[in-house]
Amino acid sequence: MQNQEEDYLPSLITATPFEGRQLAIKLSRKSIGAIQPDAGVRQQLRAAYASDTAQLIASAQVIAVEFQTIAQANNYWRTKD
Repeated sequence: MQNQEEDYLPSLITATPFEGRQLAIKLSRKSIGAIQPDAGVRQQLRAAYASDTAQLIASAQVIAVEFQTIAQANNYWRTKD
């Protein structure tokens, strides 16, 4: 499990959609690290999913869900007039 002392997510608020997407990718990667804490095992598994279209699409979907949450937290980066 991740070190509970490490606060890599002080806020979902980002300045731009690009920063939001980068945060979504980071959150997805941190989730994988928490699920499979052994870096060696993760490295071995990369070869399997690198050429598996279904697994790559599933990974993209995880990022998309994280991004959706971040976009909502940022009111979709719209300013109110």
